Amino acid sequence: MNIDLRTYVFLDSLQLQNASFIATVSKGYYPVGFQACCIIEIAPGIEINRLTDIALKATAVTPGLQIVERAYGLLEVHSDRQGDARTAGEAVLRELGLKEEDRLKPRILTSQLIKNVSDHHAQLINKVRHGNMVLRGDTLYVLEVEPAGYAYYAANEAEKTARVNIVEVLGFGAFGRVYISGDEAEVIEARKTVEARLQGLTGRTIGAGTQRI
Repeated sequence: MNIDLRTYVFLDSLQLQNASFIATVSKGYYPVGFQACCIIEIAPGIEINRLTDIALKATAVTPGLQIVERAYGLLEVHSDRQGDARTAGEAVLRELGLKEEDRLKPRILTSQLIKNVSDHHAQLINKVRHGNMVLRGDTLYVLEVEPAGYAYYAANEAEKTARVNIVEVLGFGAFGRVYISGDEAEVIEARKTVEARLQGLTGRTIGAGTQRI
């Protein structure tokens, strides 16, 4: 079966909010701050079961997320040791006969910046969020990215860069979304860094076009 490598990314140090967010939605083993992790997204989704088996048998990692959809499958594994997380990912690549550069290069579809969020808008978002809350007066940054798995990378880079709140991260499905809030200057700095780093990742090009607001 032909397997398409959509997302492949290594996070050397899960930031505290990002680790806590993954733990909130995880049905596996919860990651904690400053662990290393590897995130792999493929198509078709059913094949992620077999690749999870390979990753876990290759080295001492624990799975936090395994999401199996018909179209796409996602795996997140983590470890206290960076080498273990890297080895797990490399074992999957060997099984697929691929290299890291064979992944899809992330494409930013939407980049929205909303300043001075109103009370009721904040409450709408807070009803469905899994992370921190948006408060009245915050600046809100909404990123939509393809493939979806890069949403976790984006959230981690934002938290490394600036003092922001991770509100929501949707890292599976057709498209990924990240909601980040905080003081205007901090959110703008996070946006600038996140988009530069996403665009700096190597991989196969899947198209162009960004809606920037």
